[in-house]
Amino acid sequence: MSVSVPHTAMVLAAGLGTRMRPLTDATPKPLLKVRGKALIDRLLDPLAEAGVKRIVVNVHYLADQVEAHVKARTDVEVIISDERGEVLETGGGLAKARPLLGDDPIYVLNTDAFWGPESPAPFLELAEAFDPAAEDERLLIAATDRALGFDGAGDFFLEAGNRLIRRGTAPSAPWAYAGVRIMKPQLYDSVAVERFSALKIWDGLIPNGRLAGHTLDRFWLHVGDPKALADAEMWVACHGG
Repeated sequence: MSVSVPHTAMVLAAGLGTRMRPLTDATPKPLLKVRGKALIDRLLDPLAEAGVKRIVVNVHYLADQVEAHVKARTDVEVIISDERGEVLETGGGLAKARPLLGDDPIYVLNTDAFWGPESPAPFLELAEAFDPAAEDERLLIAATDRALGFDGAGDFFLEAGNRLIRRGTAPSAPWAYAGVRIMKPQLYDSVAVERFSALKIWDGLIPNGRLAGHTLDRFWLHVGDPKALADAEMWVACHGG
């Protein structure tokens, strides 16, 4: 059965990379390398292989470097959403880019995590599982006990029908957001362009059962600080890729 893969993806590459300092003093976090390959390319390569043709990339910190890097790609069309004036976080960045995103479902990607072994399969599985009639977003989620570099308490519980519930006041939750999702861009149609987190949108979807989860069937590497970057380097060296 053929999978309806989104034509467009939004790549969130505007962050300051504060936790990664001093490595990000002169290099934006998406361009830091694991085994010689930039973090952003560890997602864009399998994304293009999955069939995405167009990426919208937001830029802010060391924006010229990020823009030059992504525009050098020849396998996808690249459009820049310029946030040089103000960093807008994960929600505001999507609100600003909304006119560039079209009306069909899109992927949204962070650039501080990837999976191993590298494969387009998680993108394809996420698209195949997405049911626009029953949900507005479906998040790729990783098991916290099958991850490297993630030091949080977990983000979500997965309930019947693959519905997500936030951890809230619970001491821990078994699933972490893996940094990739598929969503309807219309969620941002009437949202003001200002600094806010996508959590605000998710919290509006959860009570109506419109936020779904899809489990990642790969080892997940979260690269949030220099130690996690070194650990990812070692993991990839041992496992290939």
